Amino acid sequence: MLATLRTAYTDTRADELSFALGLPALDALAVLSAERAGLAVELRLLGASHQVIAGPVTETVACLPGRPGPLPGQVTEALPGWSYDFTSSTVTHTAFGSAVDDLRARLADRDDALTGTFPGSPHAVTALALEPAEDGLGWRTWHAYPQTREIVMTRSRLVSEP
Repeated sequence: MLATLRTAYTDTRADELSFALGLPALDALAVLSAERAGLAVELRLLGASHQVIAGPVTETVACLPGRPGPLPGQVTEALPGWSYDFTSSTVTHTAFGSAVDDLRARLADRDDALTGTFPGSPHAVTALALEPAEDGLGWRTWHAYPQTREIVMTRSRLVSEP
C-alpha cells in the first residue's frame, strides 16, 4: 500500500532516530493491519517514522522527545512466550534516488507492505513490510533521508518459544 502523506516528516537525520519497546500506540498517518502467526499486526507510519504493534510487542523507531538517538545496532528481548530480535544499519548511497526508487518498486504490489512518501521529495520515504519467520513473524523497515542520502534499515523477528 502506498500512502502519500500530507505532513512534513519530523525526523530529518538517521542519527536522530531512537528505539523504544512498549510505548502506547502513537498517532499514525497511515496504518496497514494484518494477521500473521496468529497475531494481529499493525504497520504504522508516523510523522516521526514508524511503529509496529504485533501481539506482545510495540516497537517504535522514531524521533521522540526525551529519547536520543542513534538506533542500537541490535536488541534482543525475552517476552512471555516469545523472543524478539531487532537489528539496524545505516547506509549512505551515492545513487540514493535509484536506491529509493528500487525499494518502492519492490514493495509496490505487496499487500503486506506500507510505503509512505512525505512532501518535498519523492525520495523522503518510510516503508515497512512483513516477512515470514519460522515459528513467528518478521518485518523490515526502511527510512530514507534525501538530505543526507542515507537509508536506515531495520529487521525485527518475533518468534514463539516452545
